Amino acid sequence: MSIKPNRISAMKLIIEQAKRELPLYESDTFVCGTEGNCIGCPKKLMELVDSELSYWEHTISRGVAPNFDDIRRFGKLCTNVKRGLVRNNIV
Repeated sequence: MSIKPNRISAMKLIIEQAKRELPLYESDTFVCGTEGNCIGCPKKLMELVDSELSYWEHTISRGVAPNFDDIRRFGKLCTNVKRGLVRNNIV
């Protein structure tokens, strides 16, 4: 029998997975160098994930728990951004 994580633990797991699987802090990720050949701007996508990730790390550090919709929305954002990075041959 497995125990379900609480909302803070669930969000932390998504944050850890995003940091592990997305090239968040690589220098070439935040540079737009595809000269119009990109499908969705990888730079803007990574900036969006980075800002959301920073927001949730700060919010959780203050002891505020995300609701289920916040967890779902952040997970979906990370999934969609990863899909966009795959289309642009970044991941």
